[in-house]
Amino acid sequence: MTRPLRPYVSELVLTAFTRHRRTGLRLGALTLLAGRSGSGKSSALRAYEALARLAGGAELGEVFREPEALVPEGARPDAQGRRGFRIGCAADGPEGPVRLEVAVQAEPELRIVGERLTAGGLVLLGSALRDPRRRVVQAAWHTAGAEVTRGLLPDDRLGTALLPLRVAGTTPGQRRVLAAAEQMLVALRSVFACDPRPDRMGGPVPLGTGRLLGGCENLAAVLARTRVECGRRHGLLVEALREGCAGPVADLLAEPCGDGRVRALLDRGNGIRTGIERLGDGELRHLALALVLLTGPGVLEVDAAGEVPDALQTLTVLADDFDRGLDRAQRAALLGLAVRMCVRGHIRLVGAVSDASWAAGAEGVTVVHLDRD
Repeated sequence: MTRPLRPYVSELVLTAFTRHRRTGLRLGALTLLAGRSGSGKSSALRAYEALARLAGGAELGEVFREPEALVPEGARPDAQGRRGFRIGCAADGPEGPVRLEVAVQAEPELRIVGERLTAGGLVLLGSALRDPRRRVVQAAWHTAGAEVTRGLLPDDRLGTALLPLRVAGTTPGQRRVLAAAEQMLVALRSVFACDPRPDRMGGPVPLGTGRLLGGCENLAAVLARTRVECGRRHGLLVEALREGCAGPVADLLAEPCGDGRVRALLDRGNGIRTGIERLGDGELRHLALALVLLTGPGVLEVDAAGEVPDALQTLTVLADDFDRGLDRAQRAALLGLAVRMCVRGHIRLVGAVSDASWAAGAEGVTVVHLDRD
């Protein structure tokens, strides 16, 4: 079987996280997590985003602001008053399947207390908290044959993300460790968590850097950039708007306001222009999500692995309430666009929806029912 060149996360593992216990979510190129309110859709996306941020080198306290809320309900503290949660994932790529598991202590102090990186049944990195009085974990990583190298790693960062700084890469075993770690980090890091906020998208915004934020509130500034840089993708965006907006759409414009700000307008044809603030919430969300799907890491505010060529990375879009505010036609148009973009392999989508019946049977769509699966 041919192994993929671009690493990607194939499974999210929530061993003990909020509502989830021993939950494994298999992820396709386009995955919809379906379930009623409280089934754990949003928390699954939150765990994925947390792993991505840790893979990028973020400190534990930056990623988990309120860790006590992530401990499974009813989890009892041990004799030392400790409680926590466990998350992980699997990543496929040139090295084959690689798995990562992370155990986090939430109380009484936030810290990583265990981590395991495995491939082919071999533990490439293992760490554990040995002395609660010290802010380090005891780690061991594969060197050669049955040999391992031992060392101390900080308890507030993902050990896998630190391996390139600690492993020399002089033996085949060390090179295998580095290759597996790189595959996991590249698979995780290029993530864009997106939840468009129509109430913040309509007004003029500063031109800024032209990188789209997760709430899409600076959409007009991004349009000012993408309209000039890539006419073909802009044309595809206009085509998508014709399917998702009421009335005629001839073009989508970014008009300077003369004060360093820019506003977005729909060109209706015949000289009529409509500020996007006049669009409905569903139209605005459709516009924002279509823009996300048609762009990439260079336009979206993501922490991609800069040392790895874009051709070897896959952008994963995490979209909570993916279908919120969309009517039947908008859902169908957006799903069709997502399928076309995801099948190419450079972009993946994990979206949360309350009901996925409208997507049932669609080719290229994986539906995971959290109420049942």
